[in-house]
Amino acid sequence: MEAHGSRRERWIDEAAGPIVRPYAMTRGRTRPVGEPLDIVAIIVATGRAPEERMRLSREQRRLLALCRRPHTIADLASDSGLPLGVIRVLAGDLLDQGLVAVQQWTPPTAQVDQNLLRRVLDELRAL
Repeated sequence: MEAHGSRRERWIDEAAGPIVRPYAMTRGRTRPVGEPLDIVAIIVATGRAPEERMRLSREQRRLLALCRRPHTIADLASDSGLPLGVIRVLAGDLLDQGLVAVQQWTPPTAQVDQNLLRRVLDELRAL
């Protein structure tokens, strides 16, 4: 392995970047502080600025930037390249600090066409 820059950063090769273990990003935690976030939970930034005493990690700042637009937890994991468990912990921290909020998804309410359902059922029976 060849070291680039400071002696603390270790690189596998030019394209790989620095090695940071997931437990280092979450300070050894495997679960968020509050309720676990569902994989399809929609997270959006609240627009609040972090308090001066809050020190956000690079990954948290990146998630906060991504959450300017609503993202699901799964999308955040995909877009950031971080493991789902890490995203849940980091997003949980941001939620706890009031920097992001969970948007509730409500399915559209549509009137069920009873005649259409009867026709579909009749066609299925005819098969």
